Amino acid sequence: MRKIKLLALILISLAMVLWFNLRFSTPSIPTIATSPPKTIRYFDRTLPQSIAHVVLIPANSKFLVTPALSQKVATVEEFAQKHRAAAILNAGFFDPANQKTTSYVVRQGKLIANPKENERLVNNPNLKSYLGQIFNRSEFRRYLCGQTTRYSIALHNQSPPADCQLVDAIGAGPRLLPELTLEKEGFVDNANKRDALGSNQPNARTAVGITRDGSIILVMVAQKPSAPANGISLPALADLMKTLEADQAMNLDGGSSSSLYYNGKTFYGKVDLEGNSIKRPVKSVLLVQEK
Repeated sequence: MRKIKLLALILISLAMVLWFNLRFSTPSIPTIATSPPKTIRYFDRTLPQSIAHVVLIPANSKFLVTPALSQKVATVEEFAQKHRAAAILNAGFFDPANQKTTSYVVRQGKLIANPKENERLVNNPNLKSYLGQIFNRSEFRRYLCGQTTRYSIALHNQSPPADCQLVDAIGAGPRLLPELTLEKEGFVDNANKRDALGSNQPNARTAVGITRDGSIILVMVAQKPSAPANGISLPALADLMKTLEADQAMNLDGGSSSSLYYNGKTFYGKVDLEGNSIKRPVKSVLLVQEK
């Protein structure tokens, strides 16, 4: 009899413990890891003869990279005030004498800058034999493929991919990656000792690149104030874009035009003999704006 009572007490105790645990225990809720929102990022790299200012726009972020053109030349700061952009990089070539473009610019499917309308370019006897190449230089492009935005670098005369519409484009050149196309685009003519960009000389330079996953890299390489004759050559710029993981890349207008705006601050690439920044207004830029 005593054993039966003892067994009953044990069972009652176990039942009470089980009831208490079921009533007061908190059910476990599975946690879902959330990745941080993709946003643009700025960083710099100190190079042997220059400083590289870099803005990275991740693929599938809330930002678009689009061209903009000014009727009169303007600084990247002035472009920033007008367009409320998060970042701005100088872009296409132009003639400072008449302030007319020497690069194509397409925005929202419309050609808004045509180098063939620049009489100083078209009528320059020294450039006559190169005009075919000048009018077919590299462009940074934005396509709309269905509902998907894609970026690419292509020659001006190259057709968009099948099922894609050309939305925006801005020309400059030469292409840096996957190969440097100085001669193909008429910048270098070794037979006539022509090198329009001083390609092997260090200078302030600007470039845009596209990574394999579709991220965009904006780069402005600035001369160091302590060594104004320094900078980077175009072959070295191509190598730099490769180290930044760009698969495609192209050179933009450099020298005194080199300028980058990011988050309220402007970096200029060219410095004078006293080490002061040269702030030359430009004709066209690449804007980084929220969609």
